[in-house]
Amino acid sequence: MRQSIPPITKNLLIINGLFFLATFVFAQKGIDLSVILGTFYPESPNFKFWQILTYMFMHAGFPQITHIIFNMFALWMFGSVVEYTFGPKKFITLYFLAGVGGFLLYNLTNYFQIEQLKEVIQTQGISLADLYDYSRLNIQGQLFNAPEDFKSSKEGIQLIQDYATPMVGASGAIYGLLIAFAVLYPDEKLMLIFFPVPVKAKYFIPVMVLLEFYMGYKNVGNIAHFAHLGGGLIGFLLSRYWKKNLYRRN
Repeated sequence: MRQSIPPITKNLLIINGLFFLATFVFAQKGIDLSVILGTFYPESPNFKFWQILTYMFMHAGFPQITHIIFNMFALWMFGSVVEYTFGPKKFITLYFLAGVGGFLLYNLTNYFQIEQLKEVIQTQGISLADLYDYSRLNIQGQLFNAPEDFKSSKEGIQLIQDYATPMVGASGAIYGLLIAFAVLYPDEKLMLIFFPVPVKAKYFIPVMVLLEFYMGYKNVGNIAHFAHLGGGLIGFLLSRYWKKNLYRRN
């Protein structure tokens, strides 16, 4: 019989739900919370240090409500098991470090793309300082109007988008839990709704990781695939290390 939801997992579910509701409450007042609590590329004028943590509690709103539904379902299913196994202190450490790991790997991959864009833009005679200034978002989440010389440069437009697009979601932290679950219980069987065939975690999770890497490399969809991989990497390293000294309590 399944145990009740452990305290840290339960509180994380509640906090995510409250943040999700808050986005709609503040939107009625003309405030886009993703500008304040989502996270941006560290060089962006919209980036604030606290966003490294707060972005994990923000999710896309309607019509992408499946974003928070899938994340919270995975948090409940895998987080509960990982918390019962490692205990609350190690669980919360894994969760937040995986989220930070997602932020770091995602922005590391962005760094190379953005530096290439900046080189091209400079050859076009466009001021990076002006572009930086026009990448600022107001509290409603809207860009200030860019001058015409930016609009004639697809690289300039792309850089503005990179500076002004927030990353939101608990997916990096969730992937840390998924990988930790697979390390702890490799022979447990999992399955997807659209692929209802039970597969052992030690095979299922690596396939998911390979798919994430491929989709990240091909830049498939409006999804931070490398944030998932960064969180998964932290989850793998921590769970492997902790499992060596793991003991079961009665």
